[in-house]
Amino acid sequence: MSQKFRTEKDTLGEYPVPWDAWYGIQTARAVENFPISGRRPDTDFIIAHARIKRAAAAVNESAGALEPRLARAIIDAADAVIAGKYHDEFIVDRFQAGAGTSHNMNTNEVIANLANVALGGKKGEYKPVHPNDHVNMGQSTNDTVPTAIRLAAVAKLPRLLAAVSGMADEFETIARREANTVKSGRTHLQDAVPTTIGREFAAYAWILRRGAHQLRATLPWLCETGLGGSAAGTGLNTVPGYAAHVAEELARLTGEPIRPADNLAAQMQSMHDLQQLSGAIRALAIELTRIANDLRLLASGPRTGFAEIELPAVQPGSSIMPGKVNPVMFEMLNQVCYQVLGQDHAIAIMTQAGQLELNVMMPALGSALFDALDWLTHAIDAVTKKGLHGLKVDRDRCRELAHTSLGLATLLNTSIGYSAAAEVAKESERSGRPVRDIVAEKGLMTTDAFDRLVERAAIEGNITPARR
Repeated sequence: MSQKFRTEKDTLGEYPVPWDAWYGIQTARAVENFPISGRRPDTDFIIAHARIKRAAAAVNESAGALEPRLARAIIDAADAVIAGKYHDEFIVDRFQAGAGTSHNMNTNEVIANLANVALGGKKGEYKPVHPNDHVNMGQSTNDTVPTAIRLAAVAKLPRLLAAVSGMADEFETIARREANTVKSGRTHLQDAVPTTIGREFAAYAWILRRGAHQLRATLPWLCETGLGGSAAGTGLNTVPGYAAHVAEELARLTGEPIRPADNLAAQMQSMHDLQQLSGAIRALAIELTRIANDLRLLASGPRTGFAEIELPAVQPGSSIMPGKVNPVMFEMLNQVCYQVLGQDHAIAIMTQAGQLELNVMMPALGSALFDALDWLTHAIDAVTKKGLHGLKVDRDRCRELAHTSLGLATLLNTSIGYSAAAEVAKESERSGRPVRDIVAEKGLMTTDAFDRLVERAAIEGNITPARR
C-alpha cells in the first residue's frame, strides 16, 4: 500500500508531506536534505524546546500579543510533547541546517498542527495557529536552540552526578571494608612502600567526588539563557519584558534557577558555558580511564598477574580459551571514556567556530554534549552495578605480595640509612629471599617485629625508627 501525502506550501514552493504526519513542509524538506547519521533528536532536547514554546506562549498571552484560545492550544500541544507524546514526529537528523533551524521548525510545525486540530482545523493548513507567527512568536532559532541545549544539559547533569556519587559510594564501601588490608604500593609499576586496599579505593572515591564538584560548578552558568535575544541579541519582535518573564516561566516549568543572561547577544554568540561543562566531563572521563586501568591491573591474572582483587564475572571471556574471564565492564568504561574525549574535542572546535552573532555549529555541538553526558552516565551506572558491587579482595594474595616486595627495604631508612637499606634491597633481589629474612639474618629485627612494622607502616604511615 503506497503512502498518502498532503501538499503544503512554503516560500520555496510546494512539497509533499506524509498525510498522517504532525510535522510539516519544512521538516519534510529537512529529512530529504539531511540523510546523514540516522539519529533523531535527543529526548531531553525535544522536551526542552517544547518547554520554551510553552513558556513563550504564556508570556505572549499575558502581554496581550497572543489570543488566549491560541495560546491555550499551543500550551496544551507543548504539554503533550513535554509529557513524552509525539516524539516520533521529531525526525530531523542531528546533523542539519546550521544553528538548528530545521529542528526549530519541526517543533513549530508539530505544535501548530496539534493546536489546530484541537481547535477544529486540519493538519497542514496552519489556521488559526501558524508555526512562525504564533508558535514561534518573539523567538528565533538563534535564541531557542542554544537555550534548549542548555536546558537539556541541565536535565541530564543530575543523572550523571547521581551516577558518579553511586560509584564513589561503592568505592568508599570497599575502602571501609578493606581499611586494614595491607598490600604493596607501586610507583612506576615497580615495588614501592606498603599501603592498603582501603587507602587506594578511598582515593578513587575522593577523586570522583572532586569531579562531581567540578561538574556541579557549571550549573549556574547553564541556567543563564539568551532567550529573548531573538535573531541577533536585540530582542527584535519580542514583547516588553519578554526575556525576564520567559526565564521566570522556564524556571517554574523546570524547577531550576533559570534567568536571562546579563548580555543576551553574548549568550547567543558564545557556547563557552557548554564548553566548560564538556571540559568538566572530559576531566572526569580522564580520571575514570585511569581508575579503570588500575582495577584491570589489580585484577590481572589470575595466575600470572597481580590478582589482588577479583572482579565479578559477568560473561565468559573468550571464544577459544575455556574458563577465561575478562574485566569487560572496565574495558567498556575505557571505550566510553575515549569516545567522550573525542566528543569534548569536537565541542571545543565547534565552540570556537562561532562567527559574529551566531554559532551555526549548535546542532552538532549539542548532540556531542548530550552523547557525552548520557554515555558516561550509563557506563558509570553499569560499572558500579556489575563491576564494583560484588568485587572481592584476595587478602592473602595482598599480604603475600606486600611481604615479598623490595619496597619494604624503605622501612629501614630511618634505622640504617638509605645506602645500607639499598644493599638489603639488592640482596633480596639477587637472592629472591624476602627482605624480612635478610633483616632478621643481619640482626636488625626479628621477622615478627618486621611484619608488625610493615603492617603499621601500611595502615598508619608514620613509624617509629627501627632499632637493632
